[in-house]
Amino acid sequence: MIRFEACLRRSAERDPGKIALVSQGRRTTYAELHDQVERFAAGLVLSQGFERGQRCILFLDNGLENAVGILGTLRAGGVFSVINPGTKAEKLAWLLNDCEATILVTQASLLPVARHAAAEVPSLRRIIVVGGESDAGSLAWPEFMAAAPALLSDTPRGIDIDLAMLVYTSGSTGHPKGVMMTHRNVLFAATSVSGYLQMRADDVILSVLPLSFDYGLYQWLMCVLTGATLVLERSFAFPQKILPLLASENVTGFPLVPTMAALIVQLRNFKPEWAQSVRFLTNTAAALPPAHILKLQALFPQARIYSMYGMTESKRCTWLPPEQLASRPDSVGIAIPGTEVWVADEHGKPVAPNTIGELVVRGGHVMQGYWRNEEATARALRIGRNPWEKVLHTGDLFRMDEEGYCYFVGRKDDIIKSRGEKISPKEVENVLYAMPGIREAAVVGVPDEILGMALKAIVALDPEVAVSARDVVAHCLAHLEDFMVPRLVEFRDALPRTVTGKIRRSALQAEAEGKPLVDSEAGSADS
Repeated sequence: MIRFEACLRRSAERDPGKIALVSQGRRTTYAELHDQVERFAAGLVLSQGFERGQRCILFLDNGLENAVGILGTLRAGGVFSVINPGTKAEKLAWLLNDCEATILVTQASLLPVARHAAAEVPSLRRIIVVGGESDAGSLAWPEFMAAAPALLSDTPRGIDIDLAMLVYTSGSTGHPKGVMMTHRNVLFAATSVSGYLQMRADDVILSVLPLSFDYGLYQWLMCVLTGATLVLERSFAFPQKILPLLASENVTGFPLVPTMAALIVQLRNFKPEWAQSVRFLTNTAAALPPAHILKLQALFPQARIYSMYGMTESKRCTWLPPEQLASRPDSVGIAIPGTEVWVADEHGKPVAPNTIGELVVRGGHVMQGYWRNEEATARALRIGRNPWEKVLHTGDLFRMDEEGYCYFVGRKDDIIKSRGEKISPKEVENVLYAMPGIREAAVVGVPDEILGMALKAIVALDPEVAVSARDVVAHCLAHLEDFMVPRLVEFRDALPRTVTGKIRRSALQAEAEGKPLVDSEAGSADS
């Protein structure tokens, strides 16, 4: 049985002086990381009475303490959940109660929110505070790390089918759903993804993605698995401060989301030396517009670019081999190694090539279900090709070509029907992104007595560009069938986004129809 604490121990023994993590000006070796993880686990178990399977919630910014807390909770035999530090007290209380959290780790700046939430959570035993002092209601991080009388024995506290983490993602009921992943699930996913990325111990990954976003979380887990180095920053709000790190840290891998890619390709003073050491870029959360892929290839000529599709419920579903990018720029690829995907009809049966249906995923990365939500679990996990297994019905519409390459069409509820035709907003948005001057774009349907739904493009422009609604329509007419051309164009300074960088199309669609938004998309942790 291999778990991540064993991967960490192996890396620490093999190369103790190797830098594991660079964050907030601190450089932590694998030996130092291993020691801190062991002390965190001992503090939980021997000082706080933490038992196998109990939940430890990490509510703090990207940093060493968050990274230690993830691995330390696993070492203690517990279940971790990283919560976005922008979460408000009411929602935090709901999350803590939902998983019956025992320990909450936070930071001094978030302590008022944490205490407000903790007052409503009877299961919570202790708040551990980074950068704060101990008092009657909390324990300072240094004291917690020094509190245990001894370290734990080397015997693993549990087995690989035990629950390892809960990742909360948006739900249609308005409350998040806790995606349950075992040690086996997490290790399988990390092994598969790091394998096709060809990650090595000498890799240096620069991540600005929050650890509460599982795409960001897995950057850390894959580095620990392979013995690589993670340069962990808190955000991409100031690209001119982050991008020079690519050169100064000799970064080899750079994970992106579409918002980051859009900012990078618009920079007018991108320095070629920033890209020299980068050998791979990855993208998920939403597909990159083909126009952005071309620009990234020009900026990072030495890098392989991986277009991928995933969701929290299985971490990653598909990947496009970089050599296929030129011939299939709009594809999200094939099933990740060791897994299967197919496009299914409403009964779960595979459909013919190039027929639109729902993507179904089979493999060791598929979640165990949603925490204490049997109804939602039953909708997502259904009997597969064998009676003893469950497969994941993603709720996303795809088509698959004759060679097995997948193409994202849209969410089932994203498809717009206009003039009797079914239209994927994504297809129209890709054309909009190819128009010079358009920075952000979303396409929604507006109720229309004649058309059923009239297409509306909502766009944000580069500040120095003048584009009219007539220009947008003319551009679309030149690249799309006429039934796919937006009838309406609205300009905004910026479009609403989730914490993981996706444009909140469902919020814009609800607004267009005059309906309230009923999901929790703003706090989504989808991969």
